Amino acid sequence: MLRGRYDVLPQDRIVFGVPAPEAIAEVASELGAARVFLVTSRTLSRKTDEIDRIRSRLGARFIGLFDDCVAHVPRSSVLTAAEAVRRAEPDLIVTIGGGTPVDTVKALLIVLAQNVTTEEQLGEYRIRVLEDGTRHVPQVGKPPVRQIIVPTTLSGAEFSNFGGVSDPVRKVKDIYTGREIGGQMVILDPAITVHTPDWLWLSTGVRAVDHAVETICSRSPQPFTDATCLHALGMLDRSLRRNREAPGDLDARLESQTGVWLASTGLGRVDWGASHGIGHQLGAVANVPHGHTSCVMLHNVLRYNAQANADRQALVSRALGQPQTLAADLVEQLVADLGMPRTLREVGVERAHFDAIADGAMQNMFVRTNPRPICDRQEVLDILDMAW
Repeated sequence: MLRGRYDVLPQDRIVFGVPAPEAIAEVASELGAARVFLVTSRTLSRKTDEIDRIRSRLGARFIGLFDDCVAHVPRSSVLTAAEAVRRAEPDLIVTIGGGTPVDTVKALLIVLAQNVTTEEQLGEYRIRVLEDGTRHVPQVGKPPVRQIIVPTTLSGAEFSNFGGVSDPVRKVKDIYTGREIGGQMVILDPAITVHTPDWLWLSTGVRAVDHAVETICSRSPQPFTDATCLHALGMLDRSLRRNREAPGDLDARLESQTGVWLASTGLGRVDWGASHGIGHQLGAVANVPHGHTSCVMLHNVLRYNAQANADRQALVSRALGQPQTLAADLVEQLVADLGMPRTLREVGVERAHFDAIADGAMQNMFVRTNPRPICDRQEVLDILDMAW
């Protein structure tokens, strides 16, 4: 008999197709928020008028802004952001941007919930993978404030309560979680995403494909996530190609955003694999953007795993409209059609990085739940060789 568990996020609402300033103001009013603090990227804050428009719409509710988020979210940047929030004492945080600002806020909410003051203390709340492959997940209390999220990339961070934080000493990107650190509400506004560079938009779109594929090909698949992720693949395959042809097509951009929504239903609910797990370490060791990590790893991990889950990979092929073609080939072709890199060499990874990547990967919970078991660092090195 099929058995399983699906944890529903404490996420109240998804708003889509509504301009961000309007939606944020309405949500703040509905929640009774009188002190709204914004967290965003430098680019959105300093090179566009989007944040000014949101501030203007909030009026007296706006009390502060943090726009110094750092890629790959080093622990030090989390503490800096947390201190800015502590000083402002908001009753609502609005996060506008991609995975970096969203994960920064997720982690700073842990800092606030647990009264963390040092990088070492923050590290105590990372998910640890034990020698036998099981996980130690520290308990995190209720944060004093929640966030609502306006995403500007397709990474899907807005649909999970997991966040990645880098430890520059160990050169490992750790995973953190807490029940209420994710978005209380999500606002999908395609218009605010037009400032996102095409390479970032499209590569994080492949990241969303990675979410869907590793959910479908999980060692612990579920009927619900099969349904959402198989549909998401068709939406993403179609809309991402349109995004490249016509970046200003807001309907296509919104289809990509809703595809991400569906593709993220497995995030934190089913076991993912080595594409995500090794990808985290590519960022921590070689500073590879997280969208590009999926572009270079997913098709290679599919090939590595084919002997263990060919039946599940066949579902991916059917969802992409070519059931007679291997899923790995279809994913690699999509990456190529989007003009994205397909090898580690193209994203600046050197063979000298391999040992550090492999060491970090063996500490990653997704590597240890790969459908074809990975029990030794040599197996990670074999995948890196495939991707080189």
